[in-house]
Amino acid sequence: MNRVLIIAEAGVNHNGSLEIAKKMVDAAVEAGADAIKFQTFQAAALVSKFAPKAEYQKKSTQSNESQLEMIKKLELDLPAHQELLNYCRAQGIKFLSTPFDMPSIDLLHDLGLDIFKIPSGEIVTFPYLKKIGGLKKKVILSTGLADLGEIEDALDILIKAGTLKENITVLHCNSEYPSPLADVNLLAMVTIREAFKIKVGYSDHTLGIEVPIAAVALGATIIEKHFTLARSMAGPDHQASLEPAELKAMVNAIRNIEAALGDGIKRTSPSEAKNKLIARKSIVASRVIKKGEVFSKENISVKRPGSGISPVCWDWVIGRRASRDFQEDELIEV
Repeated sequence: MNRVLIIAEAGVNHNGSLEIAKKMVDAAVEAGADAIKFQTFQAAALVSKFAPKAEYQKKSTQSNESQLEMIKKLELDLPAHQELLNYCRAQGIKFLSTPFDMPSIDLLHDLGLDIFKIPSGEIVTFPYLKKIGGLKKKVILSTGLADLGEIEDALDILIKAGTLKENITVLHCNSEYPSPLADVNLLAMVTIREAFKIKVGYSDHTLGIEVPIAAVALGATIIEKHFTLARSMAGPDHQASLEPAELKAMVNAIRNIEAALGDGIKRTSPSEAKNKLIARKSIVASRVIKKGEVFSKENISVKRPGSGISPVCWDWVIGRRASRDFQEDELIEV
C-alpha cells in the first residue's frame, strides 16, 4: 500500500515515432518502473506560431524552426495512443499521458485513463484545471514555476470541480532542463505536504539519480523521471534524461530505500535480535566474591555477554549479599 509509484517519463523522447515509443515501453518494463508516461497534445492548440523556444530546446533542436514546428513533429495521434495503451497493457506496465490542451483531456478521458497528470505549465490555466477536476479522477499535479499561493489556488479549483483531495498528489518540481542542484530545493516538497496536508511526490529534471532517491527518503509517494533510449538522440528533452541502465539503477535504489524506511516503530528487528546477548552487558564479579559478601562498586562491574542481570539493575544489586561464591568475571545471580 505504501509502495512508491515510479513513473518513467517518456515525454516526447519518442521523437514522434511509434516504434521508438514501444521500445521505450520495453525499456521502462525492464527497468522495473510502475508506469510510463507520454505527452498528449495538439500542437496548434498548445503553441502559437509566435511562441519562442526555451533556451534548453534551442541547444538540442534545429535553430531555424519555431516551437510550433518543433512540437508538431512530436505529436502522437489517437491511433498511436490506442496502440501504445494496448501495448503497455500487454507488457504489464501502466500507461499514462499528460494532456496539454482541452481536446487532449477529452482524448485521454475517452481512452479510459484513471489518472490525470497536470504539467507545471498548466497550474495557472484555470479552465483546464476545472475540466480535469470535473472528471473526478486521480490527479497528479506538478508545481514547477509555482509558489504556495498558486498551488493553493489550483487545489481549490480541482477540489471545487469535484476531485477528492485524497485523490490528489502534488509533485514538487523545478522546470529547468536540466535543473541545477542548487535550485532543486527538495525540502519544499515537505513544505507542500505540511501546508496542505496532502500527498506529495517529486518530478525530477536533474542529471543523475541522487535527488529522486533523496525525495523518497523525505516522503515522496510518486517519483517521475525523464528517460530516453540514448541521450545522443536529436530532440528537446533527451540530454536531460536518464538512459535505460540509469533508470534501472534509480528504480532499484528507490526500492532499497523504500524497504529501509520501514514503519517508523523503534524496536528490536528480527535480524538484530540474535546479537542482543553479544552486544549488551551483564553485571559480573570484578574479583572473587565470597558467600555473604555485600555487592558493591568495588567487587562488581559490567561486561559482555548480556545473558545475566542487566546493568539497568545496578542500583538494585548494590547492597545485596552474595548467595554463593563467585569467581572473577562470573555472572552475578541474586
